[in-house]
Amino acid sequence: MISRTLALYKNAYSGLSPSTWWLSFVMLVNRSGTMVLPFMTIYLTSPSMGYSIGQAGFVMALFGLGAVTGAFLGGKLTDRIGFYPVQLITLLGGGVLFMVLGQMKSFPLICLFTYLLSLVNEAFRPANSTAIVAYSKDETRTRSYALNRLAINLGWAVGSAIGGFLASISYELLFWVDGATNITAALLLAYFLHPSKQVKPAKKATVADPSHSAYRDKIYLWFILLTVLFAACFFQLFTNLNAYYKIELHFNERFIGLIGALNGVMIAVIEMVLIFKLEKRRSNIFYISRGVFLVGIAYFMLNIFHINHVMALLMMVVMTMGEMFALPFMNSFWTSRSADHNRGQYAGLYTIAWSVAQTAGPFLAAQLAEHSGFNVLWWVLGGTSFATAIGFIWLKRYMENVSS
Repeated sequence: MISRTLALYKNAYSGLSPSTWWLSFVMLVNRSGTMVLPFMTIYLTSPSMGYSIGQAGFVMALFGLGAVTGAFLGGKLTDRIGFYPVQLITLLGGGVLFMVLGQMKSFPLICLFTYLLSLVNEAFRPANSTAIVAYSKDETRTRSYALNRLAINLGWAVGSAIGGFLASISYELLFWVDGATNITAALLLAYFLHPSKQVKPAKKATVADPSHSAYRDKIYLWFILLTVLFAACFFQLFTNLNAYYKIELHFNERFIGLIGALNGVMIAVIEMVLIFKLEKRRSNIFYISRGVFLVGIAYFMLNIFHINHVMALLMMVVMTMGEMFALPFMNSFWTSRSADHNRGQYAGLYTIAWSVAQTAGPFLAAQLAEHSGFNVLWWVLGGTSFATAIGFIWLKRYMENVSS
């Protein structure tokens, strides 16, 4: 039994190119410095800064606006100059801007450099997504994205833990360390992933017209709309759900942290093996729709059951299973719609979808919770997730009708 399990894990991680591993390591280093964003609101409202919650909210809205702008520009630049220089420039530029932002004290300058930092940081994502395609084979693509997600989740956990320690000493340290990890990631990228190592993937037969545009691809635009709806629901996992645990259920911070850690541990232990067993057996949309359904079920559980500590953990298990079914195959879907010359455009639009959801979803959900209560919010999120899952099933049938 143990030998079979070990063999399964070995097979799940085998076959990935060295460049894919290095790219994920670069992402791990980069994300291990993710500590400014989680503490930004606390920093701005601290006695040393003295800004109001409303002003902090405005700064975070600018962060969201910068993310959308950066995703668009990053996609355009990736198609024009290539994913390698865009990654290098944005990592270096983001590192410098983190350090500069930490020195800003006046509100207008904080707003300006927050927007610029977010723009540069998010321009990295389409280039990074395109690089994963270039460094992976078609049969290992979904697992390559899963490995990248694993690096992101581990990095986020490390960054949050270190960030909490540094914030207790000085908030300014967060900006220096976040900037330093960006620059370190850029140096690792330059050393281990030189442009000469780029591998051009084969053209995909799924794209009939090589001159097509992401903005004229009706199937892809429907996919993006459904992605925004799903992501807006999913992002409550990191925002209003924690507030509900604290305000309504009176869970302490340690247990809330444990619930979040369960999500990361499950992804680290299960996702690569799950993708290895499922990849190429059914269509990407098939797995996406099932994952979105599971997320809806998780939200409904909050109203159907009495949520104690055990049920909160069980809800997170269902939510994380939905995440592991949906997100890796969403990445595989958008890559299947793109070609070499416009992959940055497709990646940019996909990144924009998540940036819009990250900005609007938690804000709108918070307003609904404040005016109608958390129970109404969970019904709405569960219902929206179910409707989105049905939308993905419809999209699959629509694609089948178009291709027949």
